[in-house]
Amino acid sequence: GSEEKSELAQAHGCDHTIVYTKENFVDRVKDITKGAGVPVVYDSVGKDTLLDSIECLAPRGILVNFGQSSGKLENFDLGALAKGSFYVTRPSLMTYTASRTDLETSANTLFDLVLNNRITIPINNRYELKDAAQAHQDLEGRRTTGTTLFTLLFFE
Repeated sequence: GSEEKSELAQAHGCDHTIVYTKENFVDRVKDITKGAGVPVVYDSVGKDTLLDSIECLAPRGILVNFGQSSGKLENFDLGALAKGSFYVTRPSLMTYTASRTDLETSANTLFDLVLNNRITIPINNRYELKDAAQAHQDLEGRRTTGTTLFTLLFFE
């Protein structure tokens, strides 16, 4: 969505970045993959990108939509999936952690990865609780990256 986010992705090891607000990402994906498309697209934007994200998929590819920052896609035609036998999913953390066992397994897996330095969690945004409205505006305006934390100050 921005040059800053593109640079951040590159700094974290991304080989190819595309600023979808400045260039046609379908054409770039087709160019990068020599027309083959990609096996998976993770789309957090929604309405503005979802249909084009499908165009980036290789046959039998999977579109994972996990957000709708640009709005909800209306009147989606399932027939668009037939062209490449595509799959679409809209995962929710609540489904994957619905049982206590699933929640503990997920948490233990995450903590193990962090403690063993397999992944890092950058904390790029901190807000005092009194600034919650600004934090929500920044999240909704897609002006945040990484993890966003609220901090509480306790006084004795």
